[in-house]
Amino acid sequence: MFPIPKKIIDLALAIQSKDGRALLVGGSVRDGLMGREPKDWDLEVYNIEPNQLRLLLDHFGSVNVVGEAFTVYKLGPDIDISMPRRERKLGRGHRAFLIEWDPMMTIEEATRRRDFTINAILQDPLTAKITDPFGGQADLERGVLRAVSVDTFAEDSLRVLRAAQFAARFEFRIEPETVELCRTIDLSDLPAERIWGEVEKLLLRAQRPSIGLGWLHALGVLSKLFPEIDALRDVPQDPIWHPEGDVFVHTRLVVDRARELINELPYARRVTVMLASLAHDFGKPSTTEFLEGRWRSRGHEEGGVAPTQSFLERLNIQTLDGYDVRAQVIALVREHLKPGEFYNKREEVGDGAFRRLARRCEIDLLYRVAKADSLGRNADWVPREKWYDAEAQEWFIAKAKELEVEQRPPAPLLMGRHLLEMGLEPGPKMGEITRAVYEMQLDGRVTSIEEAAAAAKQILAADERG
Repeated sequence: MFPIPKKIIDLALAIQSKDGRALLVGGSVRDGLMGREPKDWDLEVYNIEPNQLRLLLDHFGSVNVVGEAFTVYKLGPDIDISMPRRERKLGRGHRAFLIEWDPMMTIEEATRRRDFTINAILQDPLTAKITDPFGGQADLERGVLRAVSVDTFAEDSLRVLRAAQFAARFEFRIEPETVELCRTIDLSDLPAERIWGEVEKLLLRAQRPSIGLGWLHALGVLSKLFPEIDALRDVPQDPIWHPEGDVFVHTRLVVDRARELINELPYARRVTVMLASLAHDFGKPSTTEFLEGRWRSRGHEEGGVAPTQSFLERLNIQTLDGYDVRAQVIALVREHLKPGEFYNKREEVGDGAFRRLARRCEIDLLYRVAKADSLGRNADWVPREKWYDAEAQEWFIAKAKELEVEQRPPAPLLMGRHLLEMGLEPGPKMGEITRAVYEMQLDGRVTSIEEAAAAAKQILAADERG
């Protein structure tokens, strides 16, 4: 177990002085028992009235109240305090609950509303004593996710997605009765932001997101929420993949390889690479056919744009941290074959092709998606002598770095202000000239502002003669 912050100890002592009891519960206890350092701390407070608790909390700093229905008090960024409660679902949606606060509720009754047994373990921060009413420690040791209560589990449909992301993050299996329970739960009331919250954890916090994707299928989530992913299961790959090798199998291998390639990236770009890797073959269900003795998916990169758009709209993914994730994911899906195509024609592909590609997508991210796609063909059942390497992608990124376009296209040398200085009047002609000179710059025919200005003067002179 990891040391408990002093602020929590002091708070527990203050609550104890009022004849109350504060217990750690949920992820902080679970993570500590697993040897993982907790990032957040959840306290549940017993035997003290809500008004008295709020007055006491005010002595420990600024208190923020979150959750209109559930009322959680936040002390700083990482400590949440709540009280025992009963919940009764009244309608659709995660806010449609009747909440009854009961500070005198027993620990077992209060804990019964939690999702999985591994999240229903409590620890006294003053004595370190563990209270485990539903066998969560045994499930941790066995690597099992098990619902605490069949009666209350289904009241929050998000728990089905949580099961898949926990299974992926901890590489646990889900107990069969919990699997069957999840499969019966209607997911149509889940808003996009809650769905994305669990998908994000599955893709970014798990070392092997493929495990979570497999569970999303087993729990019936793909057919209910993600038809673009579900459709991949019906698309055969090259015969070398038979019998296991549908496109869903390949996609799971690809996202695992992509997860290995993103650790040093900023958050928004990590999200972009993972979503593009997940969606890169969304065009195959509509383009795959058996031709010339093998399965082919001609044009699947362009065919993947529309289903990728639908997928991202369902998750309400647009801009993160000022970065246009949506536009970049769509571009990466459209261009994900380009590194291999450039490599196969490397004697013919000029520098301008790289510079123009950099205008359509971020080449460093494209390299990572394409590399994951290539390495994601290396399944255990494929003979080792037929395994793919990343030679094409490494050549591609080395060339992009040589041209300094791995993160952005070249900045235009010629700007509108330069044309104004030449005496050109503002108008459409300025745009025509700057675009024409930029095309020369992309081809390497213009390499300095002096050359750009000379090219602009030539265009103006030709127009005057014409």
